[in-house]
Amino acid sequence: MKSRTKSTHTKLLYSLLASTALLAMPAMQSAAQAAGLERTIVVAQATAASPVDEKADKNAAKDVKAKANKADVKAKPAKPGADLKKAQQDKNDKKHADDKRPQKRDVTHDQKAPAAAAPKAGTAERRAPAAATHPVAEKPADKTPAPSTQAPTMPNKQAAPAPSPAQPKATQAAPAAAPAPAASAQPDSKAAATTAAPPPPTKPRDASEFIRRDGQQPARGMADVRKERHETKDGNRVVIQEGNRTIERDGNRTIIRHNEADRFAVGARDVKVDRRGNETISIVLRPNGISIVSTTDERGHLLRRVRRDRNGRDVVIIDNSFAGARRGDYFVDVRPPRGRSHNDRYIVDARRARPDLIYQVLLASPVNTLDRRYTVDQVRYSYPLRQYMPRVDLAINFATGSWQLSPDQVGELSVIANGINRAIDKNPREVFLIEGHTDAVGDKEDNLSLSDRRAEAVAIALTEQFQVPPENLLTQGYGEENLKVATDGPSRENRFVAVRRITPLIAQAGTVGSGGNR
Repeated sequence: MKSRTKSTHTKLLYSLLASTALLAMPAMQSAAQAAGLERTIVVAQATAASPVDEKADKNAAKDVKAKANKADVKAKPAKPGADLKKAQQDKNDKKHADDKRPQKRDVTHDQKAPAAAAPKAGTAERRAPAAATHPVAEKPADKTPAPSTQAPTMPNKQAAPAPSPAQPKATQAAPAAAPAPAASAQPDSKAAATTAAPPPPTKPRDASEFIRRDGQQPARGMADVRKERHETKDGNRVVIQEGNRTIERDGNRTIIRHNEADRFAVGARDVKVDRRGNETISIVLRPNGISIVSTTDERGHLLRRVRRDRNGRDVVIIDNSFAGARRGDYFVDVRPPRGRSHNDRYIVDARRARPDLIYQVLLASPVNTLDRRYTVDQVRYSYPLRQYMPRVDLAINFATGSWQLSPDQVGELSVIANGINRAIDKNPREVFLIEGHTDAVGDKEDNLSLSDRRAEAVAIALTEQFQVPPENLLTQGYGEENLKVATDGPSRENRFVAVRRITPLIAQAGTVGSGGNR
């Protein structure tokens, strides 16, 4: 009987302890949150959830009771500085728990986290020291190194939904990696023919650079031209800019380009340049009141050249508009003329020929009949095509490295000037090509540039001294190409200037006026 009563008392005691623990649990949770004692709550919950074992030892019951009493005591407001060791342990536990959370927030999100946790004072106090321990990480967030250090930790699939601060970096990186500029700079198959020619002049020029007066010092020379050169390369293609000229070297072909309006501006009264869409129109007013109107496309190819008299009447001198997109085709493959011979009626030496013979050569028909018309540039740069027309070789001497004509050399041009003027009086649309040639001594680009400037000097002298209309002339330098004498050494025969009538090659059509339009 006594043993049964004792067992009953034990059961009642366990029941009383369990009820007391359940009733005290809310208060214990509040106290645990204030003091950071989560472990006490875990013990109390474990005690409440565990079934009471009738055969449990009395010592276990006493331990539970003691812990419950201890919890009641600690539920009171904690004093400042109490149990520092326990608070430090709780802080470390909280930091450890935060480290296990998924790291999806960036620095900007971490900076806003304390404001979101404001309702819980205890949590805010614990996070504040953690943020204060990384003050340096917050400042570099806007610097460029920050994204680079975080990028390797981000999976590739998450690159698109990345936070907004990272998106501008990706946008800025795209142009640097894109090869668009390189693709747009690739030349086409006719790249050598698409380099823009030098622009037309915007003001009159003086003839002293080309014609030396008595007592005048020599003007510029090739040493000055070399200082102006700027070379660019694109694969096998080389472009050399030198003042108002452009040298283009592509494979085994090298040509030089210039703007004919530069020559028209020598001694001019006025120069105007107008741009209409893709076309550039240059209007040069000559001293005699005649205007030369030149129209070029966006690449500098000549479209049209017109002489406009004092009454506003236009005479078409050159019209390349028929060629369309083929204006950029410089080189044409034609069969050399048949039956030509180097007699006095095909290549004429102006020093030995009579004036009437020179005039006859300047009006001669092509050696063979041509079945089509060609552009001015095709005539300039296709030697077999030029061979269809006879030429007159001039014996003009220049100082070494110079293109300036001395007064005595200008006088040598009188015969050829008279022949050209007679031909233009008969047909105001005649076109004559002035060619410059050098020997093979020296740099190839120097010879090409020098010969081009010497041809221009002869054309300017024909206009300034003998009133040959400048609009009826073209000039082109060929350097050491097409040598008369096959030698790499100095050769007087290879240094010459030649004149050809090319009107039958370009077969111009337009209004034909009477003579005397100069």
